[in-house]
Amino acid sequence: MVTAGQPQLLLGDLLERARREIPAAGADELEAQRVRLLGRKGELSALLRGMGALPAGERPAAGAAVNAARDEIEALLTARREAILREARAAELGGAPIDVTLPGRRIAARGRRHPVSEAQDDLVEILARMGYEVAEGPEIELDYYNFEALNMPPDHPARDMQDTFYVRPPAGARTAGPILLRTHTSPVQIRTMLARPPPVRICSPGKVYRRDDDPTHSPMFHQIEVLCVDRDITFGHLAGTLDAFVRGFFGEDFRVRLRPSYFPFVEPGAEVDVTCTFCLGKGCRTCKGSGFVEVLGAGLVHPRVLRAVGYDPEEVSGFAFGCGIDRLAMLRSGIDDLRLFFENDLRFLEQA
Repeated sequence: MVTAGQPQLLLGDLLERARREIPAAGADELEAQRVRLLGRKGELSALLRGMGALPAGERPAAGAAVNAARDEIEALLTARREAILREARAAELGGAPIDVTLPGRRIAARGRRHPVSEAQDDLVEILARMGYEVAEGPEIELDYYNFEALNMPPDHPARDMQDTFYVRPPAGARTAGPILLRTHTSPVQIRTMLARPPPVRICSPGKVYRRDDDPTHSPMFHQIEVLCVDRDITFGHLAGTLDAFVRGFFGEDFRVRLRPSYFPFVEPGAEVDVTCTFCLGKGCRTCKGSGFVEVLGAGLVHPRVLRAVGYDPEEVSGFAFGCGIDRLAMLRSGIDDLRLFFENDLRFLEQA
């Protein structure tokens, strides 16, 4: 039981020890001092808990004395903490001088951009210089944007070419049609045209997904698609854009060749070939002696696609083309196996 006058004696002894020990404490010992004196289970807290046994008239004075002691101990701790920091700083400055003019240490292993990322950045930069803005969209897409609005109704045979990954919606979820992993970035074009009136000039790079896996195909790969819709757009505008696009990426000496082809979302459509990067047009096994390799598909936007987004094909026209970024990176780097890009072998990535 705490008796009258005992708290003051205990408090005086506690303060005397604090004034003697704290100024001499080291950095590690200082925290132990704080916990021992001021912690929830410390000596000062024990004194406060014992005041309930004091006569009511003595409690205010005893409480004030304990609070004053707490303030003094906290001040001693703060002063010692600052003194320790000053001592450490002085010791550091008193050591060997640092020559700030010396060159920094080189990092042994330096990272670099992935070849596919480099190719995508280059393509976007080329198109930006031509006035195209980047547009993006979801990788998990509705069937309507991926197929139907692009003139591929449910029974269209072109759907079989896509080898689509379908996604099962959560139980009880209500969706506006089937859900899938987009097979191309063309849905971005549909979403963009639905959101704004013409003119539209966009490029849409991103990941796409198809059921393919061999030296020249991957279940996940990268595409970039280009769309231009305005008044009086002709096939000549498309040909000129393709020529600038190819020369900007591969070099001024590369030529473009267009061959008639069919795609459901363009009419007329064309396959686009470029000078073979392996033989530079002389003819080799890769290009089958033709001097050209196929790189992308293109054409004028089909009137049905324009009507699906609310555009009048009598008022506006447009062109679109798309290509695999991975394939372009393969051709530019002289690589014949797409899977090398995704194996994360540093020996390959450092050379690509």
